[in-house]
Amino acid sequence: MNFEKVASIIREASAEEIVPRFKHLSAGQIREKRPGELVTEADTEAERVMTGRLRDLLPGSAVVGEEAVAADPALLKLLEGQGSVWIIDPVDGTANFAKGNARFAVIVALVRDGVTVAGWIFDPLGERMITAELGGGAWSGSQRLTVLPVAPLAELTGSVKRSGRLSALVAKTGRKGSAAHDYLDLVTGQLHFAHYNRLMPWDHAAGVLIHAEAGGYAALTDGRPYRPRAEEGCLLLAPSPGTWTSLRAVID
Repeated sequence: MNFEKVASIIREASAEEIVPRFKHLSAGQIREKRPGELVTEADTEAERVMTGRLRDLLPGSAVVGEEAVAADPALLKLLEGQGSVWIIDPVDGTANFAKGNARFAVIVALVRDGVTVAGWIFDPLGERMITAELGGGAWSGSQRLTVLPVAPLAELTGSVKRSGRLSALVAKTGRKGSAAHDYLDLVTGQLHFAHYNRLMPWDHAAGVLIHAEAGGYAALTDGRPYRPRAEEGCLLLAPSPGTWTSLRAVID
């Protein structure tokens, strides 16, 4: 598997199918695939392009794409078996993209025998690519990435959907509509922690690996390790096990 070739496939699909449609979508190029959940022509076409090219790059591999699963949910079972499986989120933050908000990105992960072994997150407008390979660290180009240092609870910033009592105990919380950008922020000095209660594999498989390779700690809030599949439960990411435990105690 050529690591840089995957990055090139992502960049090319973004340049061909995503960026030209940003702020240029017609009404007919946006629809609801489920109530309140949008899909655009950029999502479907970028996924189509990447699916073909990634399969060609790694013969015998399977692909689990967000839009393909919307059409055939049984594809998720591929993540429970053996072999190599690509996971694609062609436009993470579709609602933002459809509104002309720049906070969207492309996510690709490679899972082998049920374990995430590589991940890529690409911000097409900011031209930022972050990557990780299992055991090889997290990177932005030649720069090795690290999570923020451990800090007191009152100094932490995080991404959460509903903060409850947590908002009174930490410095800042919020959510901006893209898990990919949360993961970018977690490994580039912008966020200390993140909490999710919707665990679709295309949102998190790559990001959890990148975060771990940058020195972070993540687990489901019931203590189970994260696995790259459609999980039930909530995911919490933090700079360290100790910070994770402190946050878990106060997250509603």
